[in-house]
Amino acid sequence: MMRNFFLFLFLVVIITPANAQLKAGVGRKVITPELPFYLTGYASRTTPSVAKIHDLWAKALLIEASPNSRTVIVTTDVLGLTPQIHAEVVDELYRKFNFQKSQIILNSSHTHAGPMVWPSLEMIGDYDSAVVKKFVKYNKFLVRSIVEVVEDAIKNKFPAQLATGHGEADFAMNRRQLVKGKIINGKNPEGAKDHDVPVLKVTDAGGAVRALLFGYACHNTTVPGSVDLINGDYAGFAQIELEKKYQGATALFFTGCAGDQNPQPRGTLELAEKHGNALANAVKSVVDRSMRPVTGTVKSHLHETTLQFVPFDVAKYESELQSANPFMQRRARLMLQAYNNEWDLTKYKYPVQVMRIGSSLTFVSLAGEVVVDYALKLKKMYPKENLFVAGYCNHVMGYIPTKKVLEEGGYEAEENLIYYGKPGPFQKDVEAKIFTSLKTALSSVGVK
Repeated sequence: MMRNFFLFLFLVVIITPANAQLKAGVGRKVITPELPFYLTGYASRTTPSVAKIHDLWAKALLIEASPNSRTVIVTTDVLGLTPQIHAEVVDELYRKFNFQKSQIILNSSHTHAGPMVWPSLEMIGDYDSAVVKKFVKYNKFLVRSIVEVVEDAIKNKFPAQLATGHGEADFAMNRRQLVKGKIINGKNPEGAKDHDVPVLKVTDAGGAVRALLFGYACHNTTVPGSVDLINGDYAGFAQIELEKKYQGATALFFTGCAGDQNPQPRGTLELAEKHGNALANAVKSVVDRSMRPVTGTVKSHLHETTLQFVPFDVAKYESELQSANPFMQRRARLMLQAYNNEWDLTKYKYPVQVMRIGSSLTFVSLAGEVVVDYALKLKKMYPKENLFVAGYCNHVMGYIPTKKVLEEGGYEAEENLIYYGKPGPFQKDVEAKIFTSLKTALSSVGVK
């Protein structure tokens, strides 16, 4: 009798967590800045925005199997978050709710019609102290807003059913075009691409859709720099369309490995809305058919690796300081200032993060503007895993190229670092280091 009792206890401890009822919570808040405010993403803009097409949002999705088995995914309609913002959010969520760093996923839509998140891409403008003061104020507001949407998600937890599926949208195109022996930002319809639209549906006990998390690997650059109206580009329009379709639901968009992917065609607000509707229709087609249930405990792991830049070249930056290009001048000034202050310009601490629910969903979070080959390679390496692969997570410090991209050159290899105010390019082992970290992180949550 006693033996049977202990066997029962053993089964409760081992089996119950994996089959426990998942809970979910949703929070949302407008993060549109007070206008006028400078937008980011395009160096061609020289005046602040004074109007908007629609609001920008921070949205949170909490998924919890138990107080110690949980994650929160926060999506933001901004170009990218900084290491400082990430650190402050992590510290505050730990202090208030005991969240571990690995349990917090922050993603940015990378809209090029959103506010400057200083000092990311600061080289695109020559901002005075009054403008920078506004940038700093907005950063603090952004940190508070992210913490608040997580708090709202925690307060509004409910028993939930989760399910996943994958659709497809075809407007993303590789932009690394070879012209006269040089890689330019053009159109390469034969280049690598990832048209996958991963979808996570969250329903309540009554069967109502409460949240839709969906992703796509494409730059939010349909709207050109000549348009200075705040909007979320195609991702913003897609979220609006889905929330119209599923009343009471919150739609959360995460950006995939979109570093070398542009929407095509592009160049107008109308095209952004068209692409957004196409993406929303892809999500609807998944939601309206049978989807795979998501069950089990929530595991997460965050691993940091050190990415090395090529050796610092003082002569290069002294030469660029004399350039007629104002962006190169600004970057050179920053680099030489850093060099003379003996700041470390040799490396970048890069986070790789993985979250897994049972064996039914694995979410990979990569920092920076990751080129699409990372996602394609991961899916090939782990064909049995239901992978959601996101770039633009936690902080966006520049492009993350593969060894092949580095050897070919072009914007994603080096030129982007001028605008991000980084030395460079990265050394050619960047891809190998990231995949070594990915294998460690995936193994830690049970992916073999």
